Amino acid sequence: MTLLFIFDMDDVLYDYDWRVRMAGMTELTGLSLEQLRERWWHDRGEWAAEAGEYATADEYLSAFVDAVGMPIDEAEWVRVRGDAMTVWPESLAAVRRASELGQVTLLTNNGPLVHKHLATLAPELVELFGDHLFTSSSYGARKPNPVVFQRVLDAYGVQPEHAFFADDLRVNVEGAESLGITAYHFGTPAGLLAAIEEFAASRQDTPGATGAS
Repeated sequence: MTLLFIFDMDDVLYDYDWRVRMAGMTELTGLSLEQLRERWWHDRGEWAAEAGEYATADEYLSAFVDAVGMPIDEAEWVRVRGDAMTVWPESLAAVRRASELGQVTLLTNNGPLVHKHLATLAPELVELFGDHLFTSSSYGARKPNPVVFQRVLDAYGVQPEHAFFADDLRVNVEGAESLGITAYHFGTPAGLLAAIEEFAASRQDTPGATGAS
């Protein structure tokens, strides 16, 4: 069985500045940060979208438009999201190494509109992940809920002891660990690479575990 390496995106593979995104949303909508929080960035809005509340990008955008009370151009929404992201090449190098050792996949807490535009928002990931770029909304649950991790394992047909997960939030790491997944609380790209190598080495003699061919 191939080893599975699961990676978060924001603040693991990219620097993600939420303040920059909210400043862009304020410019786009004319709403203050407080108003944006009240209307969308809460557990009935964005967090629900991340958990699969909206099946498609169009449904997401429609709900967002209703919440903020004004029409929003999809391309502008995507631009604002992308402006808050800066790639970390050293982290991508660690992912590349993982891809030599097994299967890599993305699991980022985001809704279907981000999923639709991942290739635009994170073009550097396309070569590394191919068709394995997913948001939590794709699985109908969000981190740290163990359900989302189990659904990833089921999708790839992998047992938890053959899976590795990296995330910048301790609570998400703990969610993965609760299923028996080896998880790394992201600190540095060098630390990520070391954790990947250690995990792969520890599984070399595990029955059913193999690297990528």
